[in-house]
Amino acid sequence: MQLIDADGENRGITETLEARRMAEDAGLDLVLISPNAKPPVAKILDLGKLKYEQQKKAAAARKKQKTVEVKEVKMRPNIDTHDYEVKMKAVKRFFEDGDKVKVTLRFRGREMAHQQLGMQLLQKVREEVGDISKVEAEPRLEGRQMMMVLAPK
Repeated sequence: MQLIDADGENRGITETLEARRMAEDAGLDLVLISPNAKPPVAKILDLGKLKYEQQKKAAAARKKQKTVEVKEVKMRPNIDTHDYEVKMKAVKRFFEDGDKVKVTLRFRGREMAHQQLGMQLLQKVREEVGDISKVEAEPRLEGRQMMMVLAPK
């Protein structure tokens, strides 16, 4: 096997028994780094220290990872222009943070007779944020609510 000693120097091809003896003399472990290589590569090191460093790397990677949340923005079909602008500003802020946005339109009473107004409003939202987002779930009606999910590009 190809042996790398505790100092990181390549010792060349060494017999397995000789490599084990060298690891024992150094008070360390013989760890097979790349078993599929020709010849296999082994390194003399402290196995506990190696596992500890791997755990630290994994923890740091998890810490940097961002979880994507789904933020919900609720509207009504006859929303006023200023209210609409405020909601759209919030939607754009959510996209900047890397979150998905679920746009929900709630119909009340006789508004159910004018579902096309709700569909037009969702199309307007889609067009306004089309350059920074993509549609993940097309607008669909569930009971008295029409929903659409948008994800950042």
